[in-house]
Amino acid sequence: AFLCDETRKFGFERVVVGLSGGVDSSLAGFLAQEALGADGVIGVMMPYQTSAPESLTDARAVATHLGIRTIEVDITPQVDAYFTRFPDADRVRRGNKIARERMTILYDLSAAHDALVLGTSNKSEVLLGYTTQWGDMASALNPLGDLYKTQVRQLAIAVGVPEHIVTKTPSADLWVNQTDEGELGFTYEAVDQVLYQLVDERRSLDRILHDGFDPAFVARVSALVRNSQYKRRLPVIAKISFRSIDRDFRYLRDWGH
Repeated sequence: AFLCDETRKFGFERVVVGLSGGVDSSLAGFLAQEALGADGVIGVMMPYQTSAPESLTDARAVATHLGIRTIEVDITPQVDAYFTRFPDADRVRRGNKIARERMTILYDLSAAHDALVLGTSNKSEVLLGYTTQWGDMASALNPLGDLYKTQVRQLAIAVGVPEHIVTKTPSADLWVNQTDEGELGFTYEAVDQVLYQLVDERRSLDRILHDGFDPAFVARVSALVRNSQYKRRLPVIAKISFRSIDRDFRYLRDWGH
């Protein structure tokens, strides 16, 4: 219902979604196909030269299973063309560029096909700031943003996403052997328990620690959530007038519909 309402109230009939071969984008594709039909979903695969071959294989398999139209864009030439000017750029810069390059392609294709961009970031990633601002975090609507990673896996199994995709090691596939949990230093199973108590149940740090969690782990998770808050808000506008956008001029997203 969310996908149907939020797509069609603005006059659109379809969405574009980046398919990476991972559980998040696969689940988003499954939900969109159920809501809008196969003709209402365009799956876009955007491999980079260091992307794992199985990522593209799994993305193609999901698209074939759903019967949706696909577009493949190799982003290697345009990304590498940029970094010929900055050959010393570290992998964080390169990873951010890859994520944003993919999103610019999705937005261009959304214009070409009169569609909205479907987001695939889950609640765990968004709260931890484990996203690229204006990259994978950008979208017109996001059906997964209020589901923790562990919940995404549960729902994916329930709707029929292939098991090997659900259980594969989470990775943004930004460089060789890159994994989410390897970068973060903890598992989603562990962090989701802390995030749920911290955010959904609004428990104090002392209360969470009383339940037996490691103090250093809880402190780090709490700091990641606080320090990434800027990613979850629209850019701050300096207040000059009596009615500043997003401060006094605060209408709902679907104002007028």
